[in-house]
Amino acid sequence: MAKKKFSAVAALLVLILLAIIGFFGYKIYSNLHNDIIGKNQPDTEYTLIVEKQDFEYEIGKKLKDNGIIVNDTLWTNWMASKYPDFQFINGEYLMRADMSYEEIAEKLQNPDISHKTVKVVIPEGYNVFDIAKTMEENGICSKADFLEECKSKEGYDYSFLESVPDGLNAYQLEGFLFPATYDIGLNTEAREVVNTMLKAFSTHLTDAMTDYCRENGMTLYELITLASVVQEEAFTNESAANIASVFINRLNKGAKLQSDVTYFYAKSLRDDYGFSQEVYDAYYTYRCDGLPAGPITNSGDDIIKAVINHPDTEYFYFFSDLQKEFHFASTYEEFLELQEKYPWKE
Repeated sequence: MAKKKFSAVAALLVLILLAIIGFFGYKIYSNLHNDIIGKNQPDTEYTLIVEKQDFEYEIGKKLKDNGIIVNDTLWTNWMASKYPDFQFINGEYLMRADMSYEEIAEKLQNPDISHKTVKVVIPEGYNVFDIAKTMEENGICSKADFLEECKSKEGYDYSFLESVPDGLNAYQLEGFLFPATYDIGLNTEAREVVNTMLKAFSTHLTDAMTDYCRENGMTLYELITLASVVQEEAFTNESAANIASVFINRLNKGAKLQSDVTYFYAKSLRDDYGFSQEVYDAYYTYRCDGLPAGPITNSGDDIIKAVINHPDTEYFYFFSDLQKEFHFASTYEEFLELQEKYPWKE
C-alpha cells in the first residue's frame, strides 16, 4: 500500500515538474518567437550605425544592447539561415523594438542616412576651399563644416601641428590636408574627414623634411608654407626647384617674396570668406615681409622635395613666358632683358 502511495506521489511530482518545464519552456519559446516577430516589445528606438569594419555578430550585439532585440545569438542564427549572403550597407538606421527580424533585415538594406563609401580624388595644389567644395559635391560633408574644422588645430593629436602658430593664419590646417585619393563614407562628420587627411600627411612626413628645418632654422609650418607658394607658382616639378631657390634667396636677403599667387588666396579670404583686411595683408606677399601668414594650398611630396633639394643659385627673379617656360635672372636688368626676349603677356 505504501509502495503504491509513493508511486502516486512520485508520478504527481513528475507531472508537476513537467508542467513547470513546459510552462517555462513555452515562456522562453514565446519570448523568442515574440522577438522574431517583434510582438510585445517595449517602446524603444535606436539609431544603429553600421561601418565597413562591423561584423554581423557585432551588429547583433548593438541591437541587443540597445533594446531592439532580446537575443543576439538567435538573431545572428536567423539571419544566417534566412539570408546567408546578406550584405550590410554602411549607414545609419532608425530601429524600433517592435520590428520583426524580417523588418530589421529589410531596413538594413535601406539606410536612413547612407555611409556608402565613395572614392574622392584630391589633387596636389588643392586649397582648403577646393577640398571643401569637393567633399560637399560628393555628399561627404558640407563645405561650411569642413572649412570650420580647418580653422583650428585644437583637438587633433599630431605632433607636426605643434609648429602651427596662433596668429593671422586663417585656416590653421591648410597645408597639412594631404592630396591623395581617399575612400570616404557618405555623410561623414567633417572632423573625421579632416582627421583622415591629417593622418595621411603624417605618413608622408619624412626625416628629410625635419632635418631640413633643423639645419635651416625653419619650422615645419614655414617649410610647408613655402612649399605651398612654390606649388602654386610652378607648372612642373622641374621648375619648382629653381623657383624655390628664388624665394629662399629673397628670404635670406630680407626682401619681400612678391608672389602673385598669394594675392588670389588673400583676396578670396577677404572677399569670399569674410576675413579682415589685416588677414589679407598678412597673406599678400607684396605687403607682408617674408612668408605669408600660412600655406595657401596643399602640396604633394614632389614639390616639398623640390624645395628641400633646391639648387644653390643667385636667382632673384623669374617669370613664365607665353609658352609656359620659366626664365630666371640674378639681376633686375637681366630680368627685363629676358622679358624682352621671351614674350610673357599678350
